[in-house]
Amino acid sequence: MISKEIETYCELHSSPTSELLQKIARQSYLRTNQGHMISGPLQSSFIAQLVQLSGAKRVLEIGTFTAYTSIAIAEALPENGKVFTIEINPEHHHIAQEFISSYEKKASIELILGDAKEVVPTLNESWDLVLIDAAKKDNAFYYDALVAEMKPGGLFLLDNVLWKGKVVDKEQDKRTQLIDAFNKKLAADTRVDVTLLPIRDGITLIRKK
Repeated sequence: MISKEIETYCELHSSPTSELLQKIARQSYLRTNQGHMISGPLQSSFIAQLVQLSGAKRVLEIGTFTAYTSIAIAEALPENGKVFTIEINPEHHHIAQEFISSYEKKASIELILGDAKEVVPTLNESWDLVLIDAAKKDNAFYYDALVAEMKPGGLFLLDNVLWKGKVVDKEQDKRTQLIDAFNKKLAADTRVDVTLLPIRDGITLIRKK
């Protein structure tokens, strides 16, 4: 994991985020007690560039929070692209809907309230990119449910894979053990290429072979 000073330096020397994303960042801290859960300018810029470089048109996001990343992805999509984002928390869903409604290309985002474990199987889509940023105990479920169906060249992104650096601790709590075990599972999966990056709390980039 990089230091806060290095992260700030990277942000200052990267392209600025849109005014709407800056507003969502401020409001996420003001209106929730979990503002740190937004991806932030550095990570969202990385995700947006992956969307652009890959030419992704259909994106699935599991875990919306306040729609910061949803809108960052939508800003990077081609004209006919769309991001489907699923949020289980009604309060977060309400805030996300408010911000999405103020976005000029709101039609490119479909916000769904519900449990992603139930919603994902009902979506009749072929995904170019999947971002998983929800309850870490369910990472394996989402990955296993989606990887087999994803076409070659499709991308997965998983957030919080370093878990505040606890994954390298000799003594790990149960949640850290779960994340560490899943990281090992991904590294051993011959169907994909995997790169775990120390951006913020760790993000894993996975490419289907």
